[in-house]
Amino acid sequence: MDINTQTASTLGNFLRRHKEDIKTITQVLVKITNRTPEQIKPYLDALLEQLMQSQQERPFYETATPEEWIVAFRAWADSHERNTPLLSDYAVSRESMYDDEECW
Repeated sequence: MDINTQTASTLGNFLRRHKEDIKTITQVLVKITNRTPEQIKPYLDALLEQLMQSQQERPFYETATPEEWIVAFRAWADSHERNTPLLSDYAVSRESMYDDEECW
């Protein structure tokens, strides 16, 4: 089953399960936009379809192979500036983090 067929099926099930809620949302949109339900329905359907589709797309961390993780990590690491000056030992020491407490 391709993603579009799956999305359409999921959307159909969603619309049936939430029929009353969608009617309520449509009526609220009619009131606040001064448009007819017929004008609102295509936009609401498109929005719901977009939301359903985004739910079905699995994130990288769920689908990536170990090799894909390695490539992605190296690309991320390479995207950083290599000439950034290092912090001093004092800058990362406990003392530097709690210097302000003397003022309390």
